[in-house]
Amino acid sequence: MPVAITLSFYIARQFTSSVLALIAALTGLVSLFDFIDLLRRAATRPDVPASLALEIAALHLPYFCIEILPFGVLLGGIICFWRLTRSSELIVARAAGISVWQFLAAPLACAIGIGVLATALLSPLSSATYARAEALDNTYLRSGGGSLNIAGGQLWLRQSDAGLVPGGVAILHARTVRMQDGALSVQGVSVFRLDGQDRLLVRIEAATGELGDHRWILHGADSVLPDHLPQPVGELRLSTDLTVARVQESFAAPDTLSVWTLPGFIALLDRSGFSSIRHRLRFQALLALPLLAGTMALVSAGFSMRPVRRGGVARMIGGGVASGFALFTISKIAEQFGQSGALPPIMAAWAPAGAGLMLAVALLLHLEDG
Repeated sequence: MPVAITLSFYIARQFTSSVLALIAALTGLVSLFDFIDLLRRAATRPDVPASLALEIAALHLPYFCIEILPFGVLLGGIICFWRLTRSSELIVARAAGISVWQFLAAPLACAIGIGVLATALLSPLSSATYARAEALDNTYLRSGGGSLNIAGGQLWLRQSDAGLVPGGVAILHARTVRMQDGALSVQGVSVFRLDGQDRLLVRIEAATGELGDHRWILHGADSVLPDHLPQPVGELRLSTDLTVARVQESFAAPDTLSVWTLPGFIALLDRSGFSSIRHRLRFQALLALPLLAGTMALVSAGFSMRPVRRGGVARMIGGGVASGFALFTISKIAEQFGQSGALPPIMAAWAPAGAGLMLAVALLLHLEDG
C-alpha cells in the first residue's frame, strides 16, 4: 500500500506539472495571436495606444485558460504518459501487478480537480476580466450604434439625437425591460436629451413605452425643461438605431458571467421573456468541464502507453491528438445544435464529454492485459 501511494503521488505530480505547463504554453500562444489581432485593429485608430491592446489581451487570459483547459489536459497527459512509458516506469509498475486503473486513478483525480477549480474559482475571475475587456473593446475598437447596457433587468442606452440640436445625444433609462410575442416593452422610462457639450436640454419621463420600427414610442410622457415644471406631452416618438435583436444580444454575454451568477441571470431572462438558451448552454458547459477534463486524461492515457519496443508510438500519439480535436469538433457541433434549440442545453453540453468518456474507457479496457 505505501508503494502504491508513493507511486500515485509521483504520477500525479508528473501529470499535473505537464498539464499546467501545456495549459500555460497554449494560452500564451492563443494570447499572442489575440494580441496581434488587437494591434491590427488598434492601428486603424490613431487615438488608441498599443498599451490598450496589451491590456485587453491580458484581460482575455483567464477566459483562454478555461477554453484551452481540455486541450492542455489532453496534450499534457500524452506527454506525461509517453515519458513514463519511454522510461519504462509504467511498464515496471504493471509488471509489479499494478493495473492501469490503479495508476490512472491519481491523474484522473487531478484532471477532475483542475476542472473543478477552473469552474468554481477561475470562472468568476474569467467573467470579470472578460466583461472588462469587452467594455474596452466596445468603447475604443468597435464601431456601434451607441453604447447599450442591460444589467439587473434595467436598460441604459446612449444614442445620437439630432432632433433638438445638431450633434445632440439622448440617454435613455428604463427600469423594466420585457419581451413578449416578439415585441419589446419598457416601463419607468427616463430620457435625458443633451446638446453636443453634454448640457441637459430637456428630461422626459414616461410610464411605459415600446420599441417600434427604429423609434421609441413613449406613452404618458412628461417633458421637464431645466428650472421648469413638468409639462404633459402624451405620446412621444424618439428615433433610434436600436433593434430588438440588438437588445437581445446586449444582455450580458454568457462568457461575462460566472458559474455562480448564471442561474440567477437565467431566471431573470426567463421572467423578462427573453431566450436563455445561450446562457443555459454556457452554464451546463462549465458544469461539464470537470468531466471533460477527466475524459481527456483517459484519452491521453489510452493513446500514449504503448510500449516503445512494439513500435507505432507516433501513430498512436497522433491518433490521440486527432481524437481530442474530433471530440472538440463534436462538442462545437452539439453547441450549435443547442443554440438553435434542436438539442436541450444539458444534452448539448454533456453528451460529447460522456461519449468521449465511454470511448476512452473502452480503449483502456481493450489495452489492459492484467
